[in-house]
This record gives sequence, C-alpha cells and structure tokens, in this order.
Amino acid sequence: MSDEKERVLLIIPAYNEEESIASTINSIRHFIQNTPLDFRLDYIVVNDGSRDRTVDIVKEMNVDLINLRTNLGLTGGFGAGMKYAQRHYYDFAIQFDADGQHLPEYIPAMVNAGKEGYNLVVGSRFVDKKRPKSLRMLGNTMISTAIKITTGQTINDPTSGMRLFDKRAIAFYVGAPNMAPEPETVSYLIKKKFKVKEVQVSMQDRVAGESYLNLRRSIEYMTRVAISILVLQPFRK
Repeated sequence: MSDEKERVLLIIPAYNEEESIASTINSIRHFIQNTPLDFRLDYIVVNDGSRDRTVDIVKEMNVDLINLRTNLGLTGGFGAGMKYAQRHYYDFAIQFDADGQHLPEYIPAMVNAGKEGYNLVVGSRFVDKKRPKSLRMLGNTMISTAIKITTGQTINDPTSGMRLFDKRAIAFYVGAPNMAPEPETVSYLIKKKFKVKEVQVSMQDRVAGESYLNLRRSIEYMTRVAISILVLQPFRK
C-alpha cells in the first residue's frame, strides 16, 4: 500500500484582482504552514486576461500561474485549471475564489468527504444554518428547488462557488462538452450518477472590489439558471 499523500489542487481563477489576490494567497500559505494535513495541498492562479497588476503580483509572490492572454470568463479560466489538474494527475481539484470570500480552513472537511467517495463536494453555507430570506437568496432557493424537482436531491447552496471535484469528476468535466463552474453542472453531475455532498462552510465578504452580480444581475442570473435546469437540461445528453 502506498504511503504517498493524496494531492489536492486549489484552482484560483482571477480577473482584475490586484487588490485581493495577495491576501488570498497569503491566507492559503498561512493555512498550509500552520495546519497539519494528511494530504498535499497545491495552488495555482489562472489569470483570465487581467488588465491590472494581477499577473505581476502573482509572479512576485512566486506562485504557479496559468496566464490566459485574453479574458475567457470564469468558464474558460476554471476549465484551464481543470485541464492542468488532470494532466498533473491530481486526486482532487477545488474551485477557490481569488477575492477572499472562500476560507482555506474548510478545505480538510471537503477533502475528507472526497475521500469518503463523493465525486463532487459543495462548500455550503446552509447545511447547518438556515438560508436567510432576501431577494438575493430567493434566486438561490429557486435553483435549489429546480435541482430537487429534476434530480430528487436537495442542494441547499447550489450557487456556492467553492466546490471540490474528485479524479473521476475532473476527467468528466474536462472531457464533456459545455461544462461550466455553475449550478447547472451540479445538477448535471447528479443526473450522471455522480455522488454529491454538501459540507458546511462560512464565507466572508470580498476583500476588495465589487462583484459583477449586483441585485438585478443576480436575479437575472438565478432565473436563467433555474430555467436551464428545468427546461433545457432534460434534453442534454
């Protein structure tokens, strides 16, 4: 039996994150240096065509970097990271925000769930805690309901961007067409008989900058995703 530790890769897509990327990297480094881990934790930044100093900061900090010359969006950036994870034979890959919202202290619980045999593990804010009632959370509820109707499984926080993929899910993600780091993928993987679990996490506000998803865009996004899951996904092979 091999004594080699399982290998985990944090994929950090970044677009114009010069104000937050250094603190995000430092938080990961501090976590690795001060936490006993029974797995190897690596991290890579995928620069998605940033026009600010994001790339310069990452290089100055001597961090592994995939440098996309043009902006491909989150789908393209995360997809590049997943291809890297597959080519370098990682056991798990974790989608991790560059803006400081995701906290590395919850990584071990997600990895443990992966070791238990779950193919996709969602870092969820609402496993042990109730989802707050607000217009923004109404969309989250809509998507959760759509997933429940179409798959029979309850996902309490489908819009969480902190997700772990095991080796099988990485290979499927890279090989299947039209995959994206979105709630539709969570629903699609459930339909494809992948085992999905939520693990309770907490998230904090962005370190700097503004989210693209203001209230109006959030509602439009949530509505589009719910319709996609309910109407379009049944026709997806």
